[in-house]
Amino acid sequence: MEGSGRMVVTAVGVNSQTGIIFTLLGAGGEEEEKKDKKGVKKGDGLQLPAADGAAGSNATDSANTSLVNGKMQDGNVDASQSKAKQQDGAAAMEMQPLKSAEGGDADDKKKANMHKKEKSVLQGKLTKLAVQIGKAGLVMSAITVIILVLYFTVDTFVVNKKPWLPECTPVYVQYFVKFFIIGVTVLVVAVPEGLPLAVTISLAYSVKKMMKDNNLVRHLDACETMGNATAICSDKTGTLTTNRMTVVQAYVGDVHYKEIPDPSSINAKTMELLVNAIAINSAYTTKILPPEKEGALPRQVGNKTECGLLGFVLDLKQDYEPVRSQMPEEKLYKVYTFNSVRKSMSTVIKLPDESFRMYSKGASEIVLKKCCKILNGAGEPRVFRPRDRDEMVKKVIEPMACDGLRTICVAYRDFPSSPEPDWDNENDILNDLTCICVVGIEDPVRPEVPEAIRKCQRAGITVRMVTGDNINTARAIAIKCGIIHPGEDFLCLEGKEFNRRIRNEKGEIEQERIDKIWPKLRVLARSSPTDKHTLVKGIIDSTHTEQRQVVAVTGDGTNDGPALKKADVGFAMGIAGTDVAKEASDIILTDDNFSSIVKAVMWGRNVYDSISKFLQFQLTVNVVAVIVAFTGACITQDSPLKAVQMLWVNLIMDTFASLALATEPPTETLLLRKPYGRNKPLISRTMMKNILGHAVYQLTLIFTLLFVGEKMFQIDSGRNAPLHSPPSEHYTIIFNTFVMMQLFNEINARKIHGERNVFDGIFRNPIFCTIVLGTFAIQIVIVQFGGKPFSCSPLQLDQWMWCIFIGLGELVWGQVIATIPTSRLKFLKEAGRLTQKEEIPEEELNEDVEEIDHAERELRRGQILWFRGLNRIQTQIEVVNTFKSGASFQGALRRQSSVTSQSQDVANLSSPSRVSLSNALSSPTSLPPAAAGQG
Repeated sequence: MEGSGRMVVTAVGVNSQTGIIFTLLGAGGEEEEKKDKKGVKKGDGLQLPAADGAAGSNATDSANTSLVNGKMQDGNVDASQSKAKQQDGAAAMEMQPLKSAEGGDADDKKKANMHKKEKSVLQGKLTKLAVQIGKAGLVMSAITVIILVLYFTVDTFVVNKKPWLPECTPVYVQYFVKFFIIGVTVLVVAVPEGLPLAVTISLAYSVKKMMKDNNLVRHLDACETMGNATAICSDKTGTLTTNRMTVVQAYVGDVHYKEIPDPSSINAKTMELLVNAIAINSAYTTKILPPEKEGALPRQVGNKTECGLLGFVLDLKQDYEPVRSQMPEEKLYKVYTFNSVRKSMSTVIKLPDESFRMYSKGASEIVLKKCCKILNGAGEPRVFRPRDRDEMVKKVIEPMACDGLRTICVAYRDFPSSPEPDWDNENDILNDLTCICVVGIEDPVRPEVPEAIRKCQRAGITVRMVTGDNINTARAIAIKCGIIHPGEDFLCLEGKEFNRRIRNEKGEIEQERIDKIWPKLRVLARSSPTDKHTLVKGIIDSTHTEQRQVVAVTGDGTNDGPALKKADVGFAMGIAGTDVAKEASDIILTDDNFSSIVKAVMWGRNVYDSISKFLQFQLTVNVVAVIVAFTGACITQDSPLKAVQMLWVNLIMDTFASLALATEPPTETLLLRKPYGRNKPLISRTMMKNILGHAVYQLTLIFTLLFVGEKMFQIDSGRNAPLHSPPSEHYTIIFNTFVMMQLFNEINARKIHGERNVFDGIFRNPIFCTIVLGTFAIQIVIVQFGGKPFSCSPLQLDQWMWCIFIGLGELVWGQVIATIPTSRLKFLKEAGRLTQKEEIPEEELNEDVEEIDHAERELRRGQILWFRGLNRIQTQIEVVNTFKSGASFQGALRRQSSVTSQSQDVANLSSPSRVSLSNALSSPTSLPPAAAGQG
């Protein structure tokens, strides 16, 4: 960076940092057959080498079997294969011929698995619920048709003893067709065709609106998954902070400024020394450039710390460019570059009077020890004794460190022109300095972050910081963000300590050990990409708590890629994020703003609520319509609700209702309740109470109108009407009342958590209002002018008023239902909940194996390819040796055939058998002399 490099060291392959990251991301497609593997055992199989040195060496030392450069190392192979049974399924599949290379079945399997994985939790629940409802509707439909046919047949041919006359056949067929149509009507009403439409509309509407909230959704299901999020693991640099080192405190002229000091308060001589020291004693490649966009922050180029100091100069209303132009880089007399030993950087310049001046900057604890003077308020040097230094450490340095600041001391020293100092004697040169100032630098927390984290915590979401920074800085930033609060019971760990706690004495990761840590863990510092991935995987896989965790991860760097990929929902930064992070993510924050995550949570919860509202409404209609059609058909041999009328009702409750209820905008109240995690049922007990309560009201009134409606309105009865009879007012009133009740119940369905004010925010959703009023208008047209096609007879005004009055009763009845405490109704059950087994994709339930990480599959595949390659070499050597020894060609073929069958049988061997075979294959004594020599 500063042009002072002496050596470049590069690391390539799967065991480099980038290799580990890309293996975890599953991006090693082309290299998988070439790369060398280090198979290190994990809690549930093989494990990637840990990225940090301590954990890596620990894991590697504990490994019993390693595949290094294609050779099986000595060791206790049996022990390393103790859990190989878990791998048998994968191995058996992989040991088959590699059809994927020829574009065979493997590609199809991969596509099928990809498709399975894309199925979200919500889709799984909806599929299960839709199948259950569909089966129930089919059964009800079949029973209805059977009862109608039997009732007609028994009544006509047994009770009335009418003979089947050929001329009556068309009439009988029409009756049977009518019964069949009634059955189909029951089925059509029962099956929730609008469910996929409601989900699609809700997700599409949410995704479009989320774009305005700076959430670019890459995978649709991430939207609804975010609604169930229980934990967020966030990167620090660039996500919670601005990734811009900034001076926020300064000690200048015997005054400790908690903010950037006013330029007028600093002595002119001190100011000149300070500006020169910072401008000259930093890499000239480090600059502060104007922002690319209007309103954005200035760009920092080069060393971040030096950028912070240059920014400090600009904040003091000074300019460093004129200083650098007067003293260009080629005129610098001597430069002592920064290194980890001296922890400081110094630059010597020659002054006009031929004397020398050295500017120095570095870690305050190092540079202050070399200072014998300090500038006072008047800009004059005064003596700086050891006790002064101790007092300064106590009153200035330590308070800055407690605030999570890096303290940097800026100093200078003048040298005479003659004799010229021995510049190579660093101990003498870098001494007797005069301190100009001490500054406190930090990567500032984004201003919106603390409030966003507070909202997440209020919503029941635990926020954890996972960073590569040191633990003191991470803890200080976590306190500023509000992730941790003093006095709470929480854990702050470094990656090395985290690895020590989650691994057993053999270096294996154990889920039980992770379960003891993650509930209290709030800060994970000095973490590698593998640590981040391990933590996220451990939380997702945990069954420690009753509620399964749904984890979101935020990050902007390539090192965040594996964790972003593994998370249920990955958030990448759109501006500062790398391409790898964006590719691994599900949602991109286009404004790099953590508060956009809170909006994503709101929209995610809103999607779930929208689907639940629609389900509550539709299932009420389903229950009522099916029971009315079934009971009416069985009692009166005709359904009070005709086929065309039911299709219109189906249109109301499917298409229109899904549009109306799936486009409800989210509110802040969604963040006041706790997340449900993976176990959230689609239909809660409160919703079940609402469904059954409104169904009771509607059924009571419909059956009342069916049996005594003609007396109430002084009209002719529509019951037991002959075939092809004209539409009756009686049945029209029943149909109209049924539709009015559904319209007003649609308003009730806006609230699913027992809220009383069902009109709250109704005018914020113009789509809902338009659909309700539009449906009402179309209903008037159908009733008054529908005639025979809609089986409707025009109604009088008073009859209309009664229908609307009964419909309005739904709103009053809704208040009655809300009054009944759900806790009293013990018989009510939740519906639409996935069991734990159904939550896990099929391919992950192979032989009771817990989730097999993609990277682990790649490592196993490497082992299998090694076995297969070794078998092929054996075969070739057998054939060559056979020809050399002059044996018959038939004998060679027989041996080749036996070796090939041996390799094919590996997949079917039990674990101990395979271990012994692997021992045999890797042992030189089991090979022919030529093979052992070549090995």
